[in-house]
Amino acid sequence: MRALVQRVTEARVDVDGETIGQIGPGLLVFLGITHDDTPAQAAKLANKIANLRVFADDDDKMNLSLLDSGGSLLAVSQFTLYGDTRKGRRPAYVDAARPEVAEPLIEQVVSELRALGVDVATGRFRADMAVSLVNDGPITLSIEV
Repeated sequence: MRALVQRVTEARVDVDGETIGQIGPGLLVFLGITHDDTPAQAAKLANKIANLRVFADDDDKMNLSLLDSGGSLLAVSQFTLYGDTRKGRRPAYVDAARPEVAEPLIEQVVSELRALGVDVATGRFRADMAVSLVNDGPITLSIEV
């Protein structure tokens, strides 16, 4: 399970010209699932993301988590995080889980984040999404569990 996490001042996702998810300050998280990912990994990833200390405290040090800062999170499914570019010029996506495996695990990550108290907006699974963001910092981290 992979996540690309970006600290943002704002982010939104549009489908067919309609905004379906939008946040102010917080985290934009792209989530990728592979074949052998488990519900336990989904819970671990959600906890890791919610508690990442990437927000500034009063001394301008990155000591606060999303939970501490009160920020929101926009979760977007992203099978291309498992694109393999080692051969040729066209990425291979054989490591990305099939939709029937990936979607429930994406939903579990979102559910786990909400259970931890995070305000979560989402994209739409298998939709052609337009994601807009203002990266803050910029802070971008890749997480794998």
